[in-house]
Amino acid sequence: AKAGINFGIKGGYNVTNFSFSNDVLESSNKSGFFIGPSVKIGIPVLPIGFEVAALYDQRDAKLSTQENGEETLSQKSINIPVNIRYELGLGDMAGLYFAAGPQFGFNIGDKKFSFKNANEYKMKDSNLSLNLGAGVRLVKHLEIGFNYNIALGKTGEFNVVDGAKNLVGNGKANSWQISAAYYF
Repeated sequence: AKAGINFGIKGGYNVTNFSFSNDVLESSNKSGFFIGPSVKIGIPVLPIGFEVAALYDQRDAKLSTQENGEETLSQKSINIPVNIRYELGLGDMAGLYFAAGPQFGFNIGDKKFSFKNANEYKMKDSNLSLNLGAGVRLVKHLEIGFNYNIALGKTGEFNVVDGAKNLVGNGKANSWQISAAYYF
């Protein structure tokens, strides 16, 4: 018996929750997208397999302070999710799957964003997160999935001048994702 290996393309939409270690920064309009190649590897006879992808991911948010107004932050990265999958199949026509695993992210865009009055947000060069997801497989080749991506540590640091105070803190980005994948 041979393992089932399927190559495909995956893309989708992000809604990211940027949270900060104090209440000086606020975020809104937290949307983005991702796209890239994906591979599924099935283990013969078992309903368990793996999914690995290399996704270009862009997440945008408007960051604001009460004193300094609003600026746009755009995080561009290559994310490599490595998920273990459990699939409940209904033959070749349909199936349900559950997936979980680590995601390794490497920032490829601007890592430092400067705001008015010397405020700045600096992203880490790389980050680690955890994926938890589920989805459906339709007509053997198409998958629609939902995923929650949980940051395992800080994704950036900020330095904000608020009145006479200079505030330093950490930021974290967790995301809800909706995806579609087509496997050949």
